[in-house]
Amino acid sequence: MIKDYFINGVESAIEKAVCEGKLGQMSEYNKGSLVVERPKNADFGDFAINVSSLARYAKIAPPMIANAILSYVDKDDNEYSVIGGFINFKVGTKLLAKTVAEIFEKGGNYGRPEDVKSEKILLEYISANPTGPFHIGHGRWAAMGSVLANLLKFYGHEVYQEFYINDAGSQINKLGNSLAIRIRQELGEDVDFPSDEIERKNFYPGDYLIPVAKKYLETHDGLPKDVKELSDFAKFEMEKIQKDLLDNFRVKFDNFYSELTLHNSGKVDACVEKLKQSGKIYQKDGAYWFKSSDYGDDQDRVIKKADGSNTYLTADIAYHIDKLERGFDRLINIWGADHHGYVARVKASIEALGYDPTKLEVLLGQLVNLVINGNEVRMGKRKNMVTLEDLIDEVGVDATRFWMSMRNIDTTLDFDIELAKTKSDENPVFYVQYAHARACSILRNLTEDKINTETGEKTPAPLSKSEFDELVNSYDVKTVIPTLDTAKKLILKLEEFKSLIKTSAETRQVYTICRYVQELAGEFHSFYNSNRVICEDRELMKSRAVLVCAVKQVLAIALGLLGVSAPERM
Repeated sequence: MIKDYFINGVESAIEKAVCEGKLGQMSEYNKGSLVVERPKNADFGDFAINVSSLARYAKIAPPMIANAILSYVDKDDNEYSVIGGFINFKVGTKLLAKTVAEIFEKGGNYGRPEDVKSEKILLEYISANPTGPFHIGHGRWAAMGSVLANLLKFYGHEVYQEFYINDAGSQINKLGNSLAIRIRQELGEDVDFPSDEIERKNFYPGDYLIPVAKKYLETHDGLPKDVKELSDFAKFEMEKIQKDLLDNFRVKFDNFYSELTLHNSGKVDACVEKLKQSGKIYQKDGAYWFKSSDYGDDQDRVIKKADGSNTYLTADIAYHIDKLERGFDRLINIWGADHHGYVARVKASIEALGYDPTKLEVLLGQLVNLVINGNEVRMGKRKNMVTLEDLIDEVGVDATRFWMSMRNIDTTLDFDIELAKTKSDENPVFYVQYAHARACSILRNLTEDKINTETGEKTPAPLSKSEFDELVNSYDVKTVIPTLDTAKKLILKLEEFKSLIKTSAETRQVYTICRYVQELAGEFHSFYNSNRVICEDRELMKSRAVLVCAVKQVLAIALGLLGVSAPERM
């Protein structure tokens, strides 16, 4: 990376200056303390390093330190300058050309680091109850989780994606009872859900169970004696609906893990027994309490109620221990912000059972506000709701995935449906996809013959296919030189993709990719508007063609990570 080139050169120069006694009282230098920045004034340079912090050791003024260091820097064709305690750096032709060459050399692997210590990661996200359609909040976790998986895989990790099905507990019985009412209505009975708000909470009165009731009656004559049959039927149908929607939304899980199987296998009870044996359980008021406060939780937690039933926490503990016992190096969960209290509890249980709690990372996210015609739409599972499927039908998979991913996970997202549908520069996903389509169009116009529909005469393309292939496959540093002055910002943005991948993967952030492709698209549109690619100067045309091809390549990689299509025509 160019930033690394710059800082390595400065740090090497500091060592030389120290050795020759040119930095006052400094007797040694420890690498790693300096940071590369972007100057506020672009005229100063492309990058800058503030060396003022060395004054405490050198006992001389920062400008003197900067100038002393600069005298030992190998400048090559790059430009360096000193302003106060800053060493400023302007990237030269060789580094810019090398960046473009690297894009062609690495192709679809551009930006992928080569020295990453790979981890076996289990990424769990969505994990919704199979009691209703996905709402748009689930859509955000689905998009962000799958993008994070793509990113971590690209970075070099082995990622296993898992959906934890919350199919144990009272909500499944509630689902069966709700289906029973819908079936009775289909059979012509005058029956409805309770009007009392408290009683109504024991049902799922959404219309989404009506087609499930119809489907049940296609193969059954009437209601069964045992509501469990209805619960199982409804659960199966809802899971199928959810999985089909995930496939359409380009979200691929490696495993759907049933909470019910966790209980049936005895792993939950075994986990409770192990906690008892470790001395981390005590009884109070007939219930069993876990000493989670010993591990940083704000209070102890009940894991088995006085009536003998387990709490939600009990199964969560067993599930996470099961994850660790499957041999994963790291566990990453995406949870809603309302689950923040669970983080300390689960980590406490992991440590109490002899595992490393730092292996668990929990990303807590805010919800989505759906905006239609400037008005926020309220949602609720027990009322008519705007589902993820509704949203996808309205704006499409590409727009939904992009919009759901383009804000930091800890920030509430305002999803503007009308804007997401527009074909304008104000719609970020359209803006980025249009940049890729424009690049494809330019390259087609460069390499395809044109036929005059009136005369039938053929106009040869500015570059033949073989010429273009040779141009790209045997890329020469000299090729790009004629266009560097006007393309510098664009090339630097392309080079930034490498540091973007590293930072995004290490911080588990995906909104940065959305922001990057918007910025890259902006630089490309700006470059195109001020530079004719197809022109009479053949060498200049070739150099600009190479750059257009490089932009197309990086946009395609980034959009691929986002799970968003990269159209060739729009």
